[in-house]
Amino acid sequence: MASPVSRTLTQIAIFIHRWLGVGLCLVFLLWFPSGIGIMYWDYPSVSADDRLERSPSLDPATIRFSAEEAYAVVDTGTPPRSIRLNSFDGRPVYRFDSASMVYADTGEEQVEVTRELRDRVASAWTGQPVSAATVESADEVDQWTVGGVFRFAPLWKYSWPDGQQVYVSEQVGEVVQYTTTRSRLGAYVGAIPHWLYFTPLRKHGLEWSRVVIWSSAVGTVAALLGVAIGLWMFSPSKRYRNAGVATSIPYRGQKRWHTVLGLVFGLGAATWAFSGMLSMDPFPTRSGGAAGRRGSSDNVPDALRGRVEMRTYGTKHPREAVKQLAGLQVKELEFSSFAGDPVYLATLSGGDTRIVPMDGGPLPSFEPERVMSVITRAAGRGGLADIRLIDQYDMYYLDRRRERPLPVILARLNDEVDTRYYIDPKTARVVGGYSDRGWMNRWLYHGLHSLDFPWLYNYRPLWDIVMITFMVGGTALCVTSLVLAWRVIGRTLGARIPGSAGSHSELNEDLAIDPG
Repeated sequence: MASPVSRTLTQIAIFIHRWLGVGLCLVFLLWFPSGIGIMYWDYPSVSADDRLERSPSLDPATIRFSAEEAYAVVDTGTPPRSIRLNSFDGRPVYRFDSASMVYADTGEEQVEVTRELRDRVASAWTGQPVSAATVESADEVDQWTVGGVFRFAPLWKYSWPDGQQVYVSEQVGEVVQYTTTRSRLGAYVGAIPHWLYFTPLRKHGLEWSRVVIWSSAVGTVAALLGVAIGLWMFSPSKRYRNAGVATSIPYRGQKRWHTVLGLVFGLGAATWAFSGMLSMDPFPTRSGGAAGRRGSSDNVPDALRGRVEMRTYGTKHPREAVKQLAGLQVKELEFSSFAGDPVYLATLSGGDTRIVPMDGGPLPSFEPERVMSVITRAAGRGGLADIRLIDQYDMYYLDRRRERPLPVILARLNDEVDTRYYIDPKTARVVGGYSDRGWMNRWLYHGLHSLDFPWLYNYRPLWDIVMITFMVGGTALCVTSLVLAWRVIGRTLGARIPGSAGSHSELNEDLAIDPG
């Protein structure tokens, strides 16, 4: 028989769990079903790849100026760290450090963003005439600019009858947000409720962050309390009686369903809420990632690239590099390097790449053996614990949509933090990395929240089935929480009405059940 102290502690735990559930049942009911939506629909955004894919292919006949000649127009005295040749407003343009643009056909700097230019940019993006669009100034943050897009303000919103909407920045003259009817509906099903991305809250960044962190933290405590109560009340020997039948759970009705679902899905709900909180970086952590601190691990990416001067690209004019790729739709030419040697990295339509060295013809990829040799030399005193070519995702490099490049070179440094680099031999770029400084993000966030494990991802739809089962179970748990919360509020309000009997009979209805 339970002692008075244990009964008192149980009553306190039930009281806290009940009222935390009253406060958070709606939030959890938003999180679980929207978790299914966000598995398949992202929040609308515009990436650099999106811009490249919608831009025209480079025409070598229009590339009249070299990068060195173009940079002379905007020379700040400090050599640019990044040089890219792509398109702007349908014309070839050099972009220096994403700060300055100089047209490669005339050598003029792009400075002013006129209304006519904005109209052309919006029309080219959608393939629709501006005359058919509703154009308005986006003076305030709305649902599609709350995620940081408004930093490019002033913005102009173009809306077409077919549901396409683009936001063009008067600051940079480019499309910074794009939505369609389908993408907006997908966001309302997934990302918006899941991230609590409701405009009145999300536009206040600090307050939104606090709401998400504290809701997740309190939800974690509430869920853990519920699991503890359920385990404490559960009787394997079936010491309770319900209508004369032995039972392990001392409740009936909604409370019984809530207890059963809590015992099955409660611990998962707690870890899910906690891992969701970690996505907001609530705790100060050591620098993570494969290049977490300046040190010998930084030698690998530095060695793969190497610093080169702009004049070294004079051996082959960008126009000639594009000509060598005749028949391919070249969207961008990046001034890159490999092991200190200048090369052009051409991005083609569809995202494929080619290497164009200063001497010789284009290459589909660097030789993996040569890349490995550079990495081995750069590893430093500790050397490498492992280096090999892998053609499958592993625990620290994976993608459920299978969009990250494969095969890649895995290089593990022989250091105290198990630094790992994943290098794409097609570009000699580091495309992934990990060290045990990032274990919290990898396992407590991604592992617990998304269940991103190769043994699930590699056998889809197994991952989908597991996730959806958990989400549906969590949703059912939240529905019972909502019903019980409504009853608690009803009893509380009823007790304050003079002459009201409250809901005493309803309270006894769900309570069992005399112990046997």
